[in-house]
Amino acid sequence: MAFDEELVIVAPAGHPAIGRKGVVPRTMIAFEHGCPHRKRLEDWYAARGAIPERVIELGSYHAMLGCVVAGMGAALLPKSVLTTFPESRRLSVHALPAGENRARTVLIWRKGAASPKVQALAAILAGGDNAVSRSRSKT
Repeated sequence: MAFDEELVIVAPAGHPAIGRKGVVPRTMIAFEHGCPHRKRLEDWYAARGAIPERVIELGSYHAMLGCVVAGMGAALLPKSVLTTFPESRRLSVHALPAGENRARTVLIWRKGAASPKVQALAAILAGGDNAVSRSRSKT
């Protein structure tokens, strides 16, 4: 495992509490089919007996956030992405219930193809700041 992330649904500022009293966004903003976060959001809708009226497919988190700020819909993404978005105050952040709010990201590579750079990245992800220092001293 590389790391564990908290997932949230973001909507425009002032949006009613998502998931409560049947409040579900009419438009879903997501990556293309095959993205695990998109699948999770589709499953979230299904668990509530809902289907989004529209799906807007985009290729980056920041494009998604820009569309959310513009009022085009809601998106599911790692909460950590919000720290890199300068317009976060124009968003409302909606927590997912326990069991639906975590995503595990893993680092994989083809057997026999682990280069020193891949191994250094794996060490950094596994060990935090101490691993960064150790990997730098080896180069």
